[in-house]
Amino acid sequence: MPKTHHSKANANSGLNDKPSAKQLTAVDLFSGAGGLTQGLKDAGFEVLAGVEIEKIPANTFNLNHPDVACINKDIRRVGAVELLKIINLKRGELDLLAGCPPCQGFSTLRTRKKARAVDDDRNDLLFEFLRIVEALSPRALMMENVPALAGDRRMKAFLKRISTLGYRVSRKNIRVEDASNYGVPQRRYRMILLALKEGQVKEAEKSDPVTVRQCLEAANLAPVGSADDPLHDHIPKRSDHVKDIIRHIPKDGGSRTALPDHLVLECHKKRKGGFRDVYGRMSWDNVSPTMTGGCGNPSKGRYLHPEEDRAISLREAALFQSFPADYKFDLSKGRDKVALMIGNALPPEFIKRHAVEIMKSLSDS
Repeated sequence: MPKTHHSKANANSGLNDKPSAKQLTAVDLFSGAGGLTQGLKDAGFEVLAGVEIEKIPANTFNLNHPDVACINKDIRRVGAVELLKIINLKRGELDLLAGCPPCQGFSTLRTRKKARAVDDDRNDLLFEFLRIVEALSPRALMMENVPALAGDRRMKAFLKRISTLGYRVSRKNIRVEDASNYGVPQRRYRMILLALKEGQVKEAEKSDPVTVRQCLEAANLAPVGSADDPLHDHIPKRSDHVKDIIRHIPKDGGSRTALPDHLVLECHKKRKGGFRDVYGRMSWDNVSPTMTGGCGNPSKGRYLHPEEDRAISLREAALFQSFPADYKFDLSKGRDKVALMIGNALPPEFIKRHAVEIMKSLSDS
């Protein structure tokens, strides 16, 4: 049996108690609102610490994971000695190091301006992840990111280095997957890297897609305005013209291409191609489109409710990301900040499915 540890993070001191029982441990780098930590917990890991530079996502993390030590600072200022002290483990004792280094320069939209995108400073945060790998020497690694990173020179350098550190690296370790194949009611293509020092991680079992209808019916939300949930009850103010546009979009998957000419916005008349999904409705019996930072705004994508004449609520957007229905978000800096947190989050169910396989491999090695 592998050497495992259990320690409960003290949210007040940032330190952990001594190990008292066997449980696989994890650390979450670039934690954001806590989607990765939620998925790891759901799989059975005990998350000892998270690192998040931004205050509002860190607040959201703490609201939902008060048992995890959240280090609210730039990862470039987090030293190995400090981190090992916080998680109360020695080098080589951590079971899993997981994270999603911000690589916005490789996103689909940003890479249309390729030269500027690949030089984005945030892309080099991948090597901060590597620095922590070298310092902690965990038994397993999990990294999730945008698909374009898989073929970039930085990732090739990263893989070469972790190979020299003893992690088994092959084509099976790094894949681009659609989260909708793993219980997430959303079309979302992501790169995922799984690597162990001993053994191999089996591919997570795929399942039939969860549709928009199935997702919302399972949540059984009260009507907008009567749910006693600030993420669901808020109805953004729209101009009369925009309200008219929304009413004329055909139900259940309709798009703005069906609008009468007098309702077509001038910007759409000038750009006949471009983003055709804006002001589009979701389809009841399909997965949702990819949630982005504009997920509550119909001008940013296919974010209209399949039937009701409104954009999806932020609670519905969080559900499409597979967050629990009672997950809390810090609204102190406004709804746009929450939408951004949701759009940037790692879908907990996607993480859980893969983390379960890591746990099986670690337990067998």
